[in-house]
Amino acid sequence: MLILQESLSALNTFYYLLRKAGILLLSLFGVVTLTFVLMHSIPGDPFLQEQAIPEEILRSLYHYYGLDQPWHVQYLRYLKGIITWDLGPSFKYEGRTVNQIISSGFPVSFYLGMMALFIAVTLGTVLGMISAWHRNKWQDHLAAIFSVLGISVPSFLIATLLQYIFCIKLQLLPVARWGTFLHTILPALSMAALPMAFIARLTRTSMVEVLQQDYILTARSKGLSSVRLLMKHVMRNSILPVVTYIGPLTASILTGSFVVEKIFAIPGLGYWFVMSVSNRDYTVILGVTVFYSCLLMCCIFFVDIVYTLIDPRIRTALRR
Repeated sequence: MLILQESLSALNTFYYLLRKAGILLLSLFGVVTLTFVLMHSIPGDPFLQEQAIPEEILRSLYHYYGLDQPWHVQYLRYLKGIITWDLGPSFKYEGRTVNQIISSGFPVSFYLGMMALFIAVTLGTVLGMISAWHRNKWQDHLAAIFSVLGISVPSFLIATLLQYIFCIKLQLLPVARWGTFLHTILPALSMAALPMAFIARLTRTSMVEVLQQDYILTARSKGLSSVRLLMKHVMRNSILPVVTYIGPLTASILTGSFVVEKIFAIPGLGYWFVMSVSNRDYTVILGVTVFYSCLLMCCIFFVDIVYTLIDPRIRTALRR
């Protein structure tokens, strides 16, 4: 009987994950279709420049890139390219494909994003824990000030302020470019400010709610130490909202902050996306959007799996 129950539970979990994967694939298809329609509906042309191009050359370029074909033919060809992960050539960077641009830009954004994610999750969780444990005290008020500043101040303003203080005034760090570890500190702090403040508020709100539960009061009355109470009972039950937020946050940070990478002249994926929008480079815009959507949905799918491991209520519902 026990073996049968475990088999049914595993089968229910498989169907649950399979259903989630199907929803993610449908969502990805919708993102690809919508992005394609919007890009071909926007006025403008990737080959129009300040200097007039002869009509014969324009027709040759349209034919070479397949832009003279009907929209449904272009759409089907693009869907085929996505399935085979051949995102096509760049319209503006001769000799470079979208795959090459993503391959060169994503490792830079990934490295920088991992630093920003580590700073945001670590400092945000600690700040939220301190704020909740010392609720309505000066620690709570100080943490609230930092959280409000991190949420309300735009990232480009934080980046500019950090450049002015640490680069121009103190001359401790390089202003921009990409090279050594010192070049990553200010961009990572700029990217981590907003998610760190948001994680701190989420952690505080969730922990305050958990600390008021009856089982926490019972554990305190039994003389359980503060560290053990915090790590064993409070954090596990208050971390779920943070895990929910970390899923899309991971995808957003790992693909790079468009504004921050542009300010610090970092050749990451965000920088290439901004340049492609300025140049009306359709294939790069579509390719980066699809890549970002895939990464985002994979992170959400991973969060769903982590949810089943952290929250026993989800496992119980799957068994039923």
